Amino acid sequence: MKKLSLMVPLYICILLISACEKQADTVVFNDEAIADESQTANWLAYGRTHNERRFSPSDLINTSNVANLKVDWYLDLPQDVGLVSTPLVVNGTLYFTGTMNVIRAVDAVTGELLWEFDPQVAREIAGTRRTGWKHNRGISFYEGKIFAATWDGRLFALDAETGDEVWMVRTFGIDRALYITGAPKAFKGKVIIGNGGTESGPTRGWVTAYDAETGEEAWKFHIVPGNPADGFENEAMEMAAKTWTGEWWKHGGGGNAWHGFTYDPEFNAIYIGTGNGSPWNRKIRSPGGGDNLFLCSIVALDADTGEYLWHYQTTPGETWDYNSNMDIVLADLPLGEGEDAPLKAILHAPKNGFFYVINRETGKLVSAEAFAETTWATHIDIETGRPVEVPGARYEVDTAYVTPNAYGAHSWHSMSYSPQTGFAYIPAQHYATNYSDLGLDIEGFQMEPFVGGLGVNPLPAEPPRDYPASLIAWDPIKQEAAWEIPQQSGPNGGTLTTAGGLLFQGRADGRFIAYDAKTGKELWSFDAGLGMAAAPITYELNGKQYVSMLVGWGGGAAGLGSLFASEKVSTRHLGWAYGKQMRRLVTFSLDGSADMPAQPPPYFAQPLEAPEFDVDVELAQQGALEFGACMSCHGLNALAAGMAPDLRASPIPLNKEGFAAVVRDGALVARGMPGTPGITDAQLEALQHYIRQRARDTL
Repeated sequence: MKKLSLMVPLYICILLISACEKQADTVVFNDEAIADESQTANWLAYGRTHNERRFSPSDLINTSNVANLKVDWYLDLPQDVGLVSTPLVVNGTLYFTGTMNVIRAVDAVTGELLWEFDPQVAREIAGTRRTGWKHNRGISFYEGKIFAATWDGRLFALDAETGDEVWMVRTFGIDRALYITGAPKAFKGKVIIGNGGTESGPTRGWVTAYDAETGEEAWKFHIVPGNPADGFENEAMEMAAKTWTGEWWKHGGGGNAWHGFTYDPEFNAIYIGTGNGSPWNRKIRSPGGGDNLFLCSIVALDADTGEYLWHYQTTPGETWDYNSNMDIVLADLPLGEGEDAPLKAILHAPKNGFFYVINRETGKLVSAEAFAETTWATHIDIETGRPVEVPGARYEVDTAYVTPNAYGAHSWHSMSYSPQTGFAYIPAQHYATNYSDLGLDIEGFQMEPFVGGLGVNPLPAEPPRDYPASLIAWDPIKQEAAWEIPQQSGPNGGTLTTAGGLLFQGRADGRFIAYDAKTGKELWSFDAGLGMAAAPITYELNGKQYVSMLVGWGGGAAGLGSLFASEKVSTRHLGWAYGKQMRRLVTFSLDGSADMPAQPPPYFAQPLEAPEFDVDVELAQQGALEFGACMSCHGLNALAAGMAPDLRASPIPLNKEGFAAVVRDGALVARGMPGTPGITDAQLEALQHYIRQRARDTL
């Protein structure tokens, strides 16, 4: 930094002091600043502001000039795999979380790396059996601190300027079959976090709020009731218990809140999107039926105390993995009482395929219509707020063809809302599953920690459309699609909309696209050479607008490829491979001139022949069952989709000792492969034979 001359005129000194004072004022971003819809220099929250709309008032890049968008700067991330995070921008610094929860800060104008913080997830997780643990969807910012959470259950605060740790707390024990993939939410001097793990073992979901300054627990709210013999934490749990039957607490109940937190300063409420049941099948966890509150709901809590205010349940007594952990977007719609009176609304498009408009003051349903195929229910009854289910959809006596499937008509990939067009932009999916529990021991079913179970056999089914995904512009007032764009690969990334009349989305096929937000017309595209699942952001600095995007397909669906899908909608044809294409943070502007290297071409693993390995068919069949714990990273049927190495092409499973060193002893934990100390020699051998069988089947 250059020193000022003592001969600088007095008036310049005054101007400089004034500027410094203004800068100092902007450093401490509180709730008022985060709620400010007009500011353009920053992206302060997961959804930009407290309302989670992902709409920017920036219009320097617009429909008339977006065709000139070029790469301004980029940052290569060779150690990363799946990148699903939404970055933040605060006072000229861009922050994001990458693989294994590493937090990085870069100069938002130049892309220069300023600092990084590695919470050492590999070290913490060593010796525990966990899957799909590399990715994280985002971070939070509040009054000079960055807040982030790790897969293994820690929540921590960093000094935003230096990256130094301020505090760190453990939100659950390392021995729990739980994990965190979502972004914490900072609001009103607190930061809230939940967890996932419904399929990993018996779990009872909850959210916890911590003091943003100290990390001390402020309040906790459980999503589902525990054992009545232990008493209830509050009246809400006592009420919820009346909607359960049997001994649900032995299965945990579920309801994990792993995503979907929105703070509403107008009503001093925090809205929680809640998860599905543990296990999926209601016949097991609640054999006498019941709505099973507060599964698959939006629950409104007092922001100060965590006390229950109201709830709306999207899928009562769900049995298909139809969680409601998706975006909870706040909007003012001209649907209120009186002429042109605004309705203080929640917009919500959960997995179950219906788009909901809810009064956020009362929790009362205003309207709901299907935005995708819904074979489990015909419609939502407006008077009762309940779905009208299709007979047989709960696979009561036979296999049921159900859409959406467990991926959901809309998953965590971010929806945006433009007050300019009045549309919500949904990254939609179109998959189906044949649900059945025939042959399962319903009465004797029990999940074990880190082993888990669904309580149902979800089998591939012919999808409802000849394309797996689409981008939908949804009119929440008319409750219909304004336009829809079919997409031949999925799942696709979250969306961003701007006052420049633009809609941005990164796709699984590697294209980053700008559309006319009103019409859906494609105006610009960029070939990133690798799929995208994250949502882009935009910000303005020094009179220039930037658009930033994390390139690196990731998330559970990306790791599993075409799970529950037919070959015609498979995503494995994309060729996004582990360690082959460069993962990047890429930033665009109208006058960008960066010379970014092209990506390597798509890569498809070639299985090893290994004729010396004599496959035992019975062992291979047993190994297929053991591989269930491996597939979220290494792919369904051992067909990797880029999140981890393709084991069919790896020499490691050919060697008994080497295979044991990796799988049991954690020899490659630093590279993202956790050890499994409890696995037996017999299980390891079965896995070897299964992998070899799959290699030969696909040669």
